[in-house]
Amino acid sequence: MAKNKTTQTERSVTDFISSIEDETKRDDSYSLIKLMQAQTGFEPKMWGPSIIGFGSYHYKYASGHEGDAPLVGFSPRKDAISLYLFNFNGKDELLKKFGKHKAAKACIYVKKLADIDSKVLKTMITNSVEYIRNIYPA
Repeated sequence: MAKNKTTQTERSVTDFISSIEDETKRDDSYSLIKLMQAQTGFEPKMWGPSIIGFGSYHYKYASGHEGDAPLVGFSPRKDAISLYLFNFNGKDELLKKFGKHKAAKACIYVKKLADIDSKVLKTMITNSVEYIRNIYPA
């Protein structure tokens, strides 16, 4: 069975963020850390080379594939910040109030935090964590 590429590492979150050249993206990353840490109660940890995650859960699919993943997280990519939130019920309705973004199945992409509503993001983080904990209880 294939080994998961995205696993929790010991890399320093602060060192990773300090290496981001774009000042807005760097500042937004620090703001997202504060926000996600406050909403989840978990310390930020690096997952793979570029994802900052909060908390974790263990999943196991019907195929037998299993692993660990962060409850929520983000990655300050070159083009946009990728927000990793689970597809909970009501997510589409919240996205309508979220602000300027692009959405894919597992990611929400934002250029900068000034483009979005932080109250809606807080709700989405809480709903995502609750949804994952219901699907994959500890």
